[in-house]
Amino acid sequence: MIVAGNSAPTATNQNRSSMIRVMLVDDSAVIRGLLKRWLQEDPDIEVITSATNGEEAQGEIEKHKPDIVILDIEMPKMDGITALPLLLKRSPRTKIIMSSTLTTRNADVALQALALGAADYIAKPTTSNDLHAADGFRRELVDKIRALGNSARMRGKIATRVVAKSQSGDVVNTRPTGGHYGSAPIVLRKPGRLSPHVICIGSSTGGPQALLHLFKDIAGKIKQPILITQHMPATFTKILAQHLDRIEGVSCTEATDGCEILDGHVYLAPGEYHMVVEAGANGKILRLNQGPQENFCRPSVDPMLRSVAKFYGDRILTIILTGMGHDGLKGCQDVVEKGGTVIAQDEGSSVVWGMPGAVATGGVCSAVLPMNDIGSAVEKFARGAGL
Repeated sequence: MIVAGNSAPTATNQNRSSMIRVMLVDDSAVIRGLLKRWLQEDPDIEVITSATNGEEAQGEIEKHKPDIVILDIEMPKMDGITALPLLLKRSPRTKIIMSSTLTTRNADVALQALALGAADYIAKPTTSNDLHAADGFRRELVDKIRALGNSARMRGKIATRVVAKSQSGDVVNTRPTGGHYGSAPIVLRKPGRLSPHVICIGSSTGGPQALLHLFKDIAGKIKQPILITQHMPATFTKILAQHLDRIEGVSCTEATDGCEILDGHVYLAPGEYHMVVEAGANGKILRLNQGPQENFCRPSVDPMLRSVAKFYGDRILTIILTGMGHDGLKGCQDVVEKGGTVIAQDEGSSVVWGMPGAVATGGVCSAVLPMNDIGSAVEKFARGAGL
C-alpha cells in the first residue's frame, strides 16, 4: 500500500528490522530523490543507501547488504549491465531490479541482465516531468519491491514438504510450512491421459529467465505449438521473442493478429494485447485484442487459457512459471475442467511464487516442479509418456 503524504514515516528500531531494505543506483540526483521519497511513503520499505554508478554501488552493497537494489542501466564510469554480476557476487541474496527508459536497445540490455541474474526490470518514464506524474510507475515499482522483498525473506523459511496420499488415491496433499500461501495445502490431481495438441505457458516476474531456461531444455524436442503469455511491455515482448528464437531448435515469433497456429512454432503474446485462440478458415488462429485488463494485466494468461480450453478440450498442457499475483488460476480451472493438465513451478526455484503458488494451492496442478525438472516433464508428457 502507498501512503499519501510528502514526508516519509519514521521507522522505530523495533519495526525497522522487518522493513524491506532498498538501495538506489542511478546517476540522476532528481530520480534518486524522487524514488527515495516515493518508496519511503510505503511503511514497509526503507531506502538505506544510494550510489551514482556501478563502481560506487559495489562498496555500498557490500557494506549494507540490501534486500533490493534498483539498478539503472545507463550510467557513467560503470553501467548497470557491467555492475550486475559484480554486485551479485558481493551480495548473492540481494534481488536486483534493472531500471531503464523504454527503448529497443534498453529492452535488449534488460533481457541480457535478466539472463545474468537480475530478478526483474522496470521501464522508467523518460523525463523528470513524466516522473512527477508517473503514478503507474510508482505503483508498479512498489509492487515489485514488495513481491521480491517478501519472496527473498521467505526463501530461508521454505522447508521440506510433507507428502500424504489421499484415501481415494486421486490426489496428493503436500503441506508447506511457509511461503506466500502460508499453510494452504498443495493438491495434486491426476494428469490427463492424452498427449497434448497445444502447450501453453504463463509467466510474469522472473519469467524471461525461466522461459530461456525451459526452451534450452526442450529445444528441438516438441512438435506441438506453444503459446506464451508473459507480462511485459510491448517493446520487451518483441525482444524476448527474438531471444527465444535465437535458441537452436526453437522457432519463436511475437504473435500477429490472425496468424495460423502451426505445429512446432512458439508464439509470444505482444505487450498490451490479449492473445486468444479462434477458429480460422483453414484451422485454428490467434487473435489479438485490447479488451479490459484482467488481473491488472494485458496481456493476461486467463483469456488465453479460456480460449484454448474452448478449442482444444482435454488435449492441453499448461505450465505456470514464476510471477506475481494469481493470473492464470481461473484459466487453469477452465483447462482442467476440460480434462487438460497443469504443471506449476515450485516455490524454491521461483523468483516470486505468486502465479504458480495460486495454481499449486488451487487444486488444479498435476505436478509442482523445480525449474530444472520442468523441461524433461514437458518433453515426456508431450510425447504421450505421462508425467
